[in-house]
Amino acid sequence: MLEILHRIVQEVNSSPDLGEALDVIVKRVKQAVAVDVCSVYLTDFERRTHVLRATNGLRQEAVGKVGLPLHRGLVGLVCERAEPINLDDAPSHPRYLFMTESGEVLYHGFLGVPIIQNRRVLGVLVVRQRKPRKFDDGEVSFLFTLAAQLAGAITHAKASGELISLQESLETPARFLQGRPSASGVAVGKVVVAYRMADLSVVPDRESDDPQGDIDLFRGAVARVEEDLKQLQARMNETLPAEELALFDALLLMLGGDSLVGQTVDRIRSGEWVQTALHHTIEEHARVFDKMDDIYLRERASDIRDLGRRILMRLQTDTPDEIEHPDRTILVGEELSAVDLVEVPKDKLAAIVSASGSASSHVAILARGIGVPAIMGVEDLPVGRVDGWDAIVDGYRGRIYLSPEPSVCMEYERLVEEDLEFGRELEAVGRQPSETTDGIQVPLHLNTGLISEMGAVGLTEAAGVGLYRTELPFMIRDRFPGEAVQIANYRKVLETFAPRPVVLRTLDIGGDKPLPYFPVSESNPFLGWRGIRISLDHPEIFLTQVRAMLLAASGLDNLQIMLPMITTISEVDELVGLIQRALSELLEEGHEVADPPVGVMVEVPALVYQIETLARKVDFISIGTNDLTQYLLAVDRNNPRVAELYNDMHPAVLRALMTVVEGAHRFGRPVSVCGEMAGNPLATILLLGMGVDTLSMSAGSLLKVKWVIRSVSRTRARELLQSVLRIEDARQIREFLEDVLKQIGLSGLVRPGR
Repeated sequence: MLEILHRIVQEVNSSPDLGEALDVIVKRVKQAVAVDVCSVYLTDFERRTHVLRATNGLRQEAVGKVGLPLHRGLVGLVCERAEPINLDDAPSHPRYLFMTESGEVLYHGFLGVPIIQNRRVLGVLVVRQRKPRKFDDGEVSFLFTLAAQLAGAITHAKASGELISLQESLETPARFLQGRPSASGVAVGKVVVAYRMADLSVVPDRESDDPQGDIDLFRGAVARVEEDLKQLQARMNETLPAEELALFDALLLMLGGDSLVGQTVDRIRSGEWVQTALHHTIEEHARVFDKMDDIYLRERASDIRDLGRRILMRLQTDTPDEIEHPDRTILVGEELSAVDLVEVPKDKLAAIVSASGSASSHVAILARGIGVPAIMGVEDLPVGRVDGWDAIVDGYRGRIYLSPEPSVCMEYERLVEEDLEFGRELEAVGRQPSETTDGIQVPLHLNTGLISEMGAVGLTEAAGVGLYRTELPFMIRDRFPGEAVQIANYRKVLETFAPRPVVLRTLDIGGDKPLPYFPVSESNPFLGWRGIRISLDHPEIFLTQVRAMLLAASGLDNLQIMLPMITTISEVDELVGLIQRALSELLEEGHEVADPPVGVMVEVPALVYQIETLARKVDFISIGTNDLTQYLLAVDRNNPRVAELYNDMHPAVLRALMTVVEGAHRFGRPVSVCGEMAGNPLATILLLGMGVDTLSMSAGSLLKVKWVIRSVSRTRARELLQSVLRIEDARQIREFLEDVLKQIGLSGLVRPGR
């Protein structure tokens, strides 16, 4: 049986499409188990049907046309229980449902095995026998193993859009496709697909017939792409504040860097064809980002590939095709880039939807900046088939409705009106002080790594920058940036916010965020050589960065330095000593620099239990709830298999935060929260109750959080915190807090995504 199993698995894996894979399964299983019928039913929850998708033994004309109502019959029972059902006399079971349309006769033996992926039942693999038959454990295990193989094929078919084409025989359209909400809002419009006009992945390996001619051709293409980007940047200058356009500066910096251009030229000189050389260089650079666990930096790989495609397009033609954009364009693509977005006239862009990517993608960042709804990572999106379709985008829930029913359109038109009213309510909070009803000031700061993330609201509403990630300038070069380059980067953000404080986090690189010129390969990068551990082993890197920070703040005096990934108190002592050394050196050199406040980012659980000792050593404490939650719960939030376990309102996380706040306050040290939890209006009440001094978040969350702060007293927040601490389940905590917001008149914040 094991040998048969291996052969079937090989056939399934080599099948060109899902239809053939299903046919292989039903044919081979029927032979191997010696049954009268083998069938596969796929569960369509939107249409509430278990649809017959393949069979060997029933009528072939029934495939794709016959289905069981959701949760009806024995197939429905297998789906409900998510476990095998093994019966020697199926007709005697109370859930048995006889289906004449499929050519069924009175089969007695029945074995149904669920097809499961990520806890979701995708369908049921069924074998039937006319005579009574109880299948043995070996046969059950055999089908169970094949069902697991089939789950992967079904998931792939959904991602490619193939499964949708298989379902076309059913008349009722799917209600919606689900992705990751990345920019809030609702839009109704028409789909325009951003097709990749040049595909690097299909470029063949060839040798160059004329290396110097290819080099000249390549440099010309780079120059034209650079000019294209500058023109797009100039166009956006009419609709975006200057700070937002820093996103294009980053793209142009990658394009003009010695690494990308120089390595491609070197490959051409070594004999590679120009397009081959470009392909290899782009992939080499993009793979560095692909391997990163930090989702913010991993998304930079798409920007590099987009630049490569644009250079390739210029190599292939000097006159790229123009795309027509109707009013209320919903831009859709497999992997949208920020440049794809800005090529759509601002007055016509209604929303964006991408089959890949996350809320950390450049295109999502820019969408938030210009107030356009965005959904990323819609894995089931059939990009190649939806051009010109009517669609609705729900950026709050991460849903796209394709060819929606009139009733759905009417409902969303109402939601659009609600959005406008919600926006007016938020605007009323703008420029009001961030203080509780009993007069407690709670300053709101920004988390950012690009000035383009800040937006107009961030620049006017934020009391400062609570977390500035300094990694990106290091990631887009082929060597460590020198002191002068770093000074220019830090000076820009310090000047933008002066005299408001700016917290610059020292370099947080390592096994999960390797630099192209400083690779680190580890089996478990989250627990490896990263952050401060690298800084201590390479003090020259740390000292150069600290010197640049101090010099950038000269005359501004709004710099604060934060140390990430601290585990032991001795690390703090050594790093503070290095900061003092850099300060002394600069003073001796005649520079006018000031001694900045130094703080620590609490993200390693060990620090929770050393908080009082730590508070005596530093000037402020900042809690990074993302990593702290991840480490406390042993959950990789970027891993879809366990992501549901990640919850920063888990009772253990709340108690850890309380321990940090109480310990730091005993020594008069202010505490900030700078993870995603700080930007969640539901969590705001809990953080107020704990006594957190400041909150740091993305620009899009500032007014929502301020609205909560201005609607509750700290005394009431403390009472609510005590009630929450008696709740054992994180989901119940969320429900409790939603009810609280409704009771205090903030029901508008309870809609999913807000």
